[in-house]
Amino acid sequence: MRKPLNCISSCFRLPAKALSFNRFLRMKTDCPPKQIDQLVDARWIVPVEPAGAVLEHHSLAIDAGRILALLPTVEARELFVPQRHFALTDHLLIPGLVNLHTHAAMALLRGYADDMPLMRWLQERIWPAESRHIAPGFVRDGTLLACWEMLRGGITCFNDMYFFPQAAAAAALQAGMRAALGITVFEFPSAYGSDAEDYLSKGLATRDMLRDEALISFCLAPHAPYTVADRTFERVAMLAGQLDLPIHIHVHETEDEIAGSLKEHGVRPLARLYRLGLLGPGLIAVHAVHLDEAEIDLLAGHGSHVAHCPTSNMKLASGIAPVGRMLARGIGIGLGSDGAASNNRLDLMQEMRHAALLAKLGSRDAACLPAHQALRMATLEGARALGLDGEIGSLQPGKAADLCALRLSDWNLQPCYDPVSHLVYAAGREQVTHVWVAGKLRIKDTNPVDSTVTGLLHDALMWQNVLSNKH
Repeated sequence: MRKPLNCISSCFRLPAKALSFNRFLRMKTDCPPKQIDQLVDARWIVPVEPAGAVLEHHSLAIDAGRILALLPTVEARELFVPQRHFALTDHLLIPGLVNLHTHAAMALLRGYADDMPLMRWLQERIWPAESRHIAPGFVRDGTLLACWEMLRGGITCFNDMYFFPQAAAAAALQAGMRAALGITVFEFPSAYGSDAEDYLSKGLATRDMLRDEALISFCLAPHAPYTVADRTFERVAMLAGQLDLPIHIHVHETEDEIAGSLKEHGVRPLARLYRLGLLGPGLIAVHAVHLDEAEIDLLAGHGSHVAHCPTSNMKLASGIAPVGRMLARGIGIGLGSDGAASNNRLDLMQEMRHAALLAKLGSRDAACLPAHQALRMATLEGARALGLDGEIGSLQPGKAADLCALRLSDWNLQPCYDPVSHLVYAAGREQVTHVWVAGKLRIKDTNPVDSTVTGLLHDALMWQNVLSNKH
């Protein structure tokens, strides 16, 4: 992090009410306004930290890709001279959303296999299609399509689990998007790897190759308890400790998964992972739908995280995750879209709404998971699970300028009494107008920057024809 700036440095650490003193200090010392890269004014800013804060008529000062200050607009215009100034007078500004679980390349399989339960969906449709088509080109094109869809909806970071992570990284970097890539592990062979050790070796080599890319990080990603052996899990646990990497895994997604584990291993999947040393603050338990009280306590006691995917859980009829009980135990819960083949949208605005509504339905408590908490799940909790909360997830000075602006002035959204309520219960990704990643504008006036929609459409149609011909 860069050092504070000379005579106005103290204003970046003080609350907004103290900024008038800093203006006085600048006037007394005759310090000229500071030149910066960007200034973003907004009708409302919700920084997520502190919890529940809604700032009206405030601005974010951005320089060198980082948030320099968050302060009232009238103060900002006196303290800073920006190269670019965005006056978003009808907008809500929030941190960029963090998609805690997806299979980005499966954007090319959107609508390919619908209205089927999980194991039939996998065994009859998805795995056969992947066995025929998975290759670096498929992963790169699918991930690029997914990146721009996510950016258009305000998602600035995604946690991926798929094959050929180097190809996924190339797509994410081309889109200018932040990605946590999975070092994916299966026991069975694919076009990418021959066995578990081969998957690990190739994934770790990709991590080494991309270690200097600021927007790229990694997770160990053993697919699921029913596709990974005990010996491999022990190796994953060892590597996670040595390399300080999160472990990203599907677990307790369906009742059939639990029955199969009891039959094969004599214990439920989470107990097996605990026995093998995988539970801890680095664990990201994806779905976690079918948990008993002891298992919720186990996750809470180890500081583990959950990636909640409400839309995918509904579409595959997996069940309703016990979000209210997990929150009551203090478990950190982020939100994921899952892949476009099981959702069919990479849309965290939708996930916030579905998460809030399902939590209320499942707990029969209308106060369960209020709007501010849903936003926190879609931002800071996802960042925390990935170990990136020092960098993203809230709008604090010093953090990367990953931002999303939504226009709330549309006639069909009126009246607006509470912008966070509107964000979760009324607005959609169509309201997103501007998105920044590390201070770089990626969506401007609803359109991709440095990309053509025509190219994305061409690639999507080409793959549609390929998959349709081998249906």
